[in-house]
Amino acid sequence: MRKYLHRFYNALQRALAPGLRNSQFAYKEALVAHSRPGIVWLDLGCGHQILPEWMPSSQQDEADLLRRPRLFIGIDADAPSLRKNNLVRRLVAGNIEALPFRDQTFDLITANMVIEHIESPAELLREVHRVLRAGGEFLFHTPNSQGYTTLTARALPQRAKIWFVHFLQGREEGDVFPTFYRLNSPAAIESLALQSGFEVDRLSLEESSAQTVMLGPLVILELLLIRALRWDFLRRFRTNLIIVLRKPVLPA
Repeated sequence: MRKYLHRFYNALQRALAPGLRNSQFAYKEALVAHSRPGIVWLDLGCGHQILPEWMPSSQQDEADLLRRPRLFIGIDADAPSLRKNNLVRRLVAGNIEALPFRDQTFDLITANMVIEHIESPAELLREVHRVLRAGGEFLFHTPNSQGYTTLTARALPQRAKIWFVHFLQGREEGDVFPTFYRLNSPAAIESLALQSGFEVDRLSLEESSAQTVMLGPLVILELLLIRALRWDFLRRFRTNLIIVLRKPVLPA
C-alpha cells in the first residue's frame, strides 16, 4: 500500500507543486558548499548516519563528504545509534551542550535535525562558539517552529504524536525524541546568535516534501498549502530552516 500511495503522491506533486523536494537535499548542498578540503569538522548528534538513509546514494555521498576534512568527529548522546555508524571513524558519546573538546578546535560544526531537541540553546551556542576557530561556521538544519508541520505536532499529545510519526514516516517510538523548539524561529536564532557572539551568515526558510502521503487524497490539501507558501508573504510558515552562524574574526 505504501508503494502505491507514494506513486500517487509523486504524480500529484509534479502537477501541484513542481520542483518540490525534501529540505534534506538543500542541507546536503549546504554541506558540500561549506565542507572545504582540509578542515576540522564536528557533527553534533551524528547518530548512525549524517545523511538520511532514504536519500539516493546517501552512503556514497556521505563517504565523499567525509574525504574532504582533515579530521571529522561525530558526537551523540545515544550510544546505540553510534554503534550502528559504520562510516565515521572518530565517534564520541557525549553531551553536545558540554562539548569535551578544547577551545578553537574546529573550522566547521554541523547539526541535522538536532537543534529542536536542545533544552538550553544558549548553553549550546556558547559551547559551539568556544570550540570554533575564528571565522568558523555553525551550519544546522532544523524545523521551523512557525512551520505548519511543527505547529500541528506541538498541538498533539505525545502519545498521539508518536503514533502519527510511526504511521506517516514508519519511525519507531525509540527514534522519537523530546522536542523543545527553543532555537527554531528566525527571531530566536538572531537574538541568541548575537548574545553568543555569532554573526548570522545565512537564514533560509525551506519548503520540504509533504508529510501526509499515507493519508491518500488528503495529501492534495498539503501540496496546495506548500504551493501557497511559495508566496513571499507566507514564507514564514515553511517547514524548515537552514542556518549558518559565523564566529567573527577579531581585529588584530
